[in-house]
Amino acid sequence: MRVLVIGAGALGGYYGACLVRAGGDVTFLVRPARAEQLRRNGLQVVSPHGDFAVQPKLLLASDLKEPFDVVLVGVKAYSLDDAMDQFAAAVGADTMILPILNGLKHIDALTARFGAARVLGGLANVSAGLDADGRVVQFMANQTVVFGEIEGSLSKRALALETLLQVPGIDVRASETIMHDMWEKFVQLSTVAGITCLMRASIGDILAVPNGEQSIFRLFAECCSVATASGFEPRASFIEFDRKLFTTKDSPLKASMLRDIERGSITEAEHILGDIANRARTLGVDTPLLDLARAHVAAYEIGRQRVAS
Repeated sequence: MRVLVIGAGALGGYYGACLVRAGGDVTFLVRPARAEQLRRNGLQVVSPHGDFAVQPKLLLASDLKEPFDVVLVGVKAYSLDDAMDQFAAAVGADTMILPILNGLKHIDALTARFGAARVLGGLANVSAGLDADGRVVQFMANQTVVFGEIEGSLSKRALALETLLQVPGIDVRASETIMHDMWEKFVQLSTVAGITCLMRASIGDILAVPNGEQSIFRLFAECCSVATASGFEPRASFIEFDRKLFTTKDSPLKASMLRDIERGSITEAEHILGDIANRARTLGVDTPLLDLARAHVAAYEIGRQRVAS
């Protein structure tokens, strides 16, 4: 399969580089400045599993003329509208669009633009970012991709894509319950983003302060209540996994949203915290700590925009 990776940031850069290293037919759709950087330095990955670099095939949006078999979308949620315009020419009748964005809102946007038949559900569990030199830095060892048909079937194309993604550096699973999987990821992300941004600290540091653990689990309970009211009650295995995740002493875990704040960058707050809070209001679920976390990051965004202007 011919794969087009949208962007070469943390998500697209990491997973795309793994596919290139394994011999996959992968092209990256990038902006001119990133293209120049990658031509000069290659696509470099710094990983707990071992550092590596590849020389990627690159395209600018103006040069995109034909469809690809797979379009892997890993941009930030606030960049999705622009990205859809840029990769539209890559979407043909049989193209699979695999989004691994944070949250849920993007599924509706992609479906409205390209049709439900072309859009898969998907999620990525990888902690990564770009450093000052444009290298993809994997902070923790996790590197999972889960995807599937939104209506729940285990289709031939999903199985073929699972085989394609079975390369070193990617732990892949095709799922018959991808929307449930995505809701659980949404709950986990909203909890981690909400509490680490609100406290401006890692999970380990929050656990070390009075009422820190209780605050984490109050927010977790609120987010779980929203998922349950939406018809996707978090499963016991997920609850147990997150209990361990949220009680790991000295854990360095912090949301990418907090890393964005620390850099003074734009965040995905309204696409994540705002979206789940809005769903809570619609469903009549009370979420006071979630609302506070949303307001906290929204206030940061107002200040950031004032400085930028």
